[in-house]
Amino acid sequence: MAYSYKGAITFGLVYIPITLQLSIKEEDIGFNMIEKKTKSRVKYKKTCVDCNDREVKNEDIVKGFQYEKDKYVIFTDADFEKLKTPSDKNIAIQQFVALDEVDPIYFDKSYYVKPVGADKAFGVLLKAMEAEKKAGIAKTVLGTKETLILLRAKNGNLYASTLYFHTEVQKLPEIKSQKISKQELDLAKNLIQQMTGKFQPEKYHDEYHLRLKKAIKRKIAGNEIVEAKDAAPPVKVINLMDALQKSLGGTGKRKVQ
Repeated sequence: MAYSYKGAITFGLVYIPITLQLSIKEEDIGFNMIEKKTKSRVKYKKTCVDCNDREVKNEDIVKGFQYEKDKYVIFTDADFEKLKTPSDKNIAIQQFVALDEVDPIYFDKSYYVKPVGADKAFGVLLKAMEAEKKAGIAKTVLGTKETLILLRAKNGNLYASTLYFHTEVQKLPEIKSQKISKQELDLAKNLIQQMTGKFQPEKYHDEYHLRLKKAIKRKIAGNEIVEAKDAAPPVKVINLMDALQKSLGGTGKRKVQ
């Protein structure tokens, strides 16, 4: 598995060389942009606005910040590197927190953490975090962006998740408070209990993805797409009490599993 980052975790004065390896392999199906009439591939070209729309090669492109209209300051890769302090190049743990204190809304991408030296130090940190049930909050610079990272230990493994900064999380929308009767609340609780089970991620599959793959095969074979239907079409129930009772099988009681 190729690594996405090579650096080190710093924990006080402890230095642990590591790599981060992406934990997720997305299963997107790629589609190309096609001109409708000719069925020809549509390409995107990078052109220079003030060069009669001449196409520009990647090696001739640099990054520029516009400080006034049509005026830019240029930044090279070397410029960005100069802005990084030595600690910016490592994952420096700032503090430890209880994992349940971190709202999932802050989570972005997740990685597996693998030591590439200082295995004993890595093991000590891992076991200590797992024993104390604490997660580490760290910072580093990835590319040209400072990134907040959460390190967590579970079942003898260390995981890293990039986090959004608080300023990046949108303000919670206001929701008008509703008057709820005890009977409605009890029925909702019963329904939750009836539908409760252990989280088993292997049970869930991307069914739309599977249907899309089948549809591609049908198109290649020259067949039309068949309209998909639910095995049990949803039934609209306007009254909340009726909806809750019918969801519970009409009895208002929890079903025995």
